Amino acid sequence: MSNWEERITGFWLEASDADAEATLGSLHLLIAERDGDDPAAIYEWASVHDFLGREAEAIPLYRRALDLGLDPVRRSQALIQLASSLRNVGETTEAIRILEGIRPDATVGASGEAFLALSLFDAGRPGDALRVALKALGKTLPVYRGVVDQYADAIVDPK
Repeated sequence: MSNWEERITGFWLEASDADAEATLGSLHLLIAERDGDDPAAIYEWASVHDFLGREAEAIPLYRRALDLGLDPVRRSQALIQLASSLRNVGETTEAIRILEGIRPDATVGASGEAFLALSLFDAGRPGDALRVALKALGKTLPVYRGVVDQYADAIVDPK
């Protein structure tokens, strides 16, 4: 891990939304060390805006970082964070589209499924949301996995 990466990790350990401008300023000092087209730096800048509740500002930054090419760890996180931000600004259809393409991995686990369930619920699809959540939970159950999966499959959205 590079010194910059270590300092980014340190930033997130100390990050607080109590003073948004100070938080932005602290990260900006780190971001300024990188090239303007550095996808990791752009991703971190998007993340801090998201963290501070500025999702509308974070969305184009996430998209730019993804377009420039992120490493696999940040890519998984960026997709989930982008989708979550889209959900938070009412763009549930796009959030669902992104989240349906995410598969659990060592970096994010079932996080994509959790945010997909939230997005489906917000889109007025509570049955689909519950089904996704139960299927994700079912993978972790030491017993009753089969029956939980069967019940999940039987859920239908109310009309």
